[in-house]
Amino acid sequence: MCLVFVCDQDERVIARQPAPGACPYCGGMVQALDVQSEWRFCFLPMYFKTKRKYYCSLCARYLVFPR
Repeated sequence: MCLVFVCDQDERVIARQPAPGACPYCGGMVQALDVQSEWRFCFLPMYFKTKRKYYCSLCARYLVFPR
């Protein structure tokens, strides 16, 4: 008998605010999203991480800015 454990990842938007600048593809408004990621192993939360992602509100693309 083989047991299979399910790993799951869930992302949730915590906050949304306007960011300076414009989208390089369409010129739309850029929004900064604070996203919390949660990794679960057999329904037990194992890992939490908060990231900031940038998103164009007009063309709906996630934007990556060089650091």
